[in-house]
Amino acid sequence: MSPPARQALITGGTTGIGLGIATAMAEAGYQVTVTGLTAEQVASAPGHLSAVRLDVTSAESVAAVLAPFDQLAALINCAGVIFRDNAEYNIENFQKVIDVNLTGTMRMCVGARARLAAARGAIINTASMLSFFGGPSIPAYTASKGGVAQLTKALAVAWAAEGIRVNAIAPGWISTELTRRLVEDESRSAAILQRTPMSRWGEPGDVGGAAVFLCSEAARFITGAILPVDGGYAAM
Repeated sequence: MSPPARQALITGGTTGIGLGIATAMAEAGYQVTVTGLTAEQVASAPGHLSAVRLDVTSAESVAAVLAPFDQLAALINCAGVIFRDNAEYNIENFQKVIDVNLTGTMRMCVGARARLAAARGAIINTASMLSFFGGPSIPAYTASKGGVAQLTKALAVAWAAEGIRVNAIAPGWISTELTRRLVEDESRSAAILQRTPMSRWGEPGDVGGAAVFLCSEAARFITGAILPVDGGYAAM
C-alpha cells in the first residue's frame, strides 16, 4: 500500500503566483488545497485542486479552513497580496494592507503550527523585492513585506526544534493579472526588463519550482531563508 499523499495548503492559490505554485506542487505529488477570498475565485480553481473560501483577516475563517487537516506537509502563504497605490498614507488603508499581508500570514502560521509539526512540514511565506527596497507610493505594502521577511526568520528560529522549516520566496516582476497593466505598458515594461539581467518577465511557474524545492527533502537544511525569484533583479 502506498503512503498517503502529502497535504499542501496554498492560500491565495486560485490565481496568479499562488496558482503557479499550486500547479507545481500538485505535479510534484502533493495533495493540494487552495483558497480564494470569493466564491468566484474558488469556482475558478482547476478541477484537480480542492478549493475553499478563506479570509485571512478572520480567525474564525482560518480555523475553519484548517479544521479538516490532521497534518500539513506544506503551508504556502500567498493570500491577500494587496496594495493601495498612492493611498497607503491613509491610516485605515495602511492598517488594512498590514492586516491582510502580514498579520494574515501570522494567523495562518500560528493556526497551522501543530499540523505542520506533526508532519515535520514546511512553511513558505510570500515576501517581495520590496522586502529589500523602498516603495514610496506603497508604504504599507513595503512595510508588510519587510515584516514578512523578518517574521519568516523569527518563526524559523522559534519552531526549528519542532521540525518546522520556515522560508520565504521574494518574487520579482512576475506576469500575472495583477501586473498585466505594467506588462502591457511598453515604456514601463522596458524599464523593468532593462533592470532584470535575464531580460524577461517571470512566470508563475518560475515561482512554483522554487516552492517545490523549498518544501522538499533537498532543502532539509534550509530554514530562515528569503529566496529571490527575480531573474537577477535584486543583484543589480
